[in-house]
Amino acid sequence: MILGGTTEGRIAAEVVDEAGKPFFYSTCGKEQKLSTSNGVRITGGLDLYQMTEFSKANNVRLLVDAAHPFAESLHLTVTSAANKLNIPVVRFERVYPERSSDIVWCDSFADACLKMEQEGVRRLLALSGVKTISKLRPFWENHDCLFRVLNRTESVEMACAQGFPEENLLYYQNNDDDEEVILNSTADAILTKESGLSGGFLEKVDAARRLGVKVYAVKRPVLPHANSQTKCNGPHGLRRQIELLLPGYFQLRTGFTTGSCATAASKAALIALSEQREVKEVDFSLPDGETMSMSVHSCSWTDEWARASVVKDAGDDPDVTDGLVVESLVSFADHSGIRFLQGEGVGRITLPGLGVDVGEPAINPVPRSMIVSELRKISQRGFDVTLSVPRGREVALRTFNAKVGVVDGISILGTSGIVRPFSAEAYLESVAREIDVCKAVGSDVLVLNSGAKSESALRNVSVGVCPQSFVHYGNFVGDALALAHAKGISEVRLGLMIGKAVKLAEGHLNTHSHSVVLNRSFLANLAESLGCSSDVAKAIESMSFARDLWKVLPLSDADKFFPALLRLCYSNVRRVFPEGKLVVMLVDENDSVPYSFEG
Repeated sequence: MILGGTTEGRIAAEVVDEAGKPFFYSTCGKEQKLSTSNGVRITGGLDLYQMTEFSKANNVRLLVDAAHPFAESLHLTVTSAANKLNIPVVRFERVYPERSSDIVWCDSFADACLKMEQEGVRRLLALSGVKTISKLRPFWENHDCLFRVLNRTESVEMACAQGFPEENLLYYQNNDDDEEVILNSTADAILTKESGLSGGFLEKVDAARRLGVKVYAVKRPVLPHANSQTKCNGPHGLRRQIELLLPGYFQLRTGFTTGSCATAASKAALIALSEQREVKEVDFSLPDGETMSMSVHSCSWTDEWARASVVKDAGDDPDVTDGLVVESLVSFADHSGIRFLQGEGVGRITLPGLGVDVGEPAINPVPRSMIVSELRKISQRGFDVTLSVPRGREVALRTFNAKVGVVDGISILGTSGIVRPFSAEAYLESVAREIDVCKAVGSDVLVLNSGAKSESALRNVSVGVCPQSFVHYGNFVGDALALAHAKGISEVRLGLMIGKAVKLAEGHLNTHSHSVVLNRSFLANLAESLGCSSDVAKAIESMSFARDLWKVLPLSDADKFFPALLRLCYSNVRRVFPEGKLVVMLVDENDSVPYSFEG
């Protein structure tokens, strides 16, 4: 059950909904709009008895506390219920910026009233919400004060019930500009809550700074801690916690990229070097800013260097690097920057196009940025970072590294830091890298094929085309062509086995069997429209597989049918590759290309 009503609650619901299993989403009010496929919405505040009894009755096995940080009563109820039921809690925390010294930090609203009184605030704009009107009564009863509230009947009624003058209410408007609101209020100070990045805290503070208006902020309260409680501050962390606490709720587990592993190992090594101590677990940030943690496999240090390693966990993705040890040796250096060195099992770049200079270790730009960011949080000194992956050289033989010019080991990869099992994201990242290399080596043509069999056939009819031009698209025909267009490829030769061709002809740019199945009626209607013999449509309707078309069509009909099929394929893929030369080729079961079409 998710306790929501916040941005974090909505994100939590989206994450949990992906599991395709039932869950509950509880909010105090009905204001938040939320659409889920598997969630059951509950509205109305729950006290300890109600939450406990509801959880028992509905076999709730995990609570996700994504409520507002100032909802102290609810946090206490969640903690007490979890302890009473002996079930775990995942607290979905907000991301909070560091507390700046130019803000007047207050321990409570009473403390804020006292400080504003002592410091002579004449006119206050309160941006802390209608529920804080009663808490600020000692100030607004004796001073000029405006409150910004939601433009809802219940908000106005709540304010008026406290005796607050309605004419001093300001209402949120769509696309409110904080700076304009503060300027028009003519206030000499604003009061807000430490509500984190998702609560718009920085926007309010920055607007006040630009206008020279003093900022008072009430610190977020210290929340109670359940007996079994973990924390996260983003969707990836939440999913991993659920995977750990409720095994099987998600059908497949997520994992970490080699880039995340290298980042965690490097940060652990620098902590060990700086503090001369063993590190057993380390926190690090993903490219989107979310904080994750990883266990440290080994750690050793001297006065000049430290070495730490982690074990790659790819979740349930069939990743050849799963289970490998990723090691980082961090040492002091004479230069002022952070230099990356190639260790055993990490590849070396030999071709352009991967975003890293030829001759450099195969550590992609995003992992490099992640590592630099984490090390600079600790020290501004110069360091050498040597990444190693024992067994990396052996495992690299089972990858496409050699094709894109990476030799002697694996690449340190990852744009998101997270491995989603069997995800299109990971596959298309690999396709994009290969297209970049094709373009960088100066090839004039990109040859897209579904796999090894079609590649072999296309090589036979593409004499003189360099090896880097041949790229597998798997099932993602449309996505691969869209990438080719985005990267400015001027000529594409697209190879299709018959199974993919019949799906593509019907307009399906993703040809995975989970997404689309063989449509015999479509093929039979096509044959009939082309004037094929009367027995063909009947034969098509009785086919088990698309490859049976090679058998059921006599040559005279085949010469009508297959070119027409390719014309439809061509028309559909032109939507995502609208410019440049495009040739669509059909590969048969003998690894030859009997039909092709060029518009």
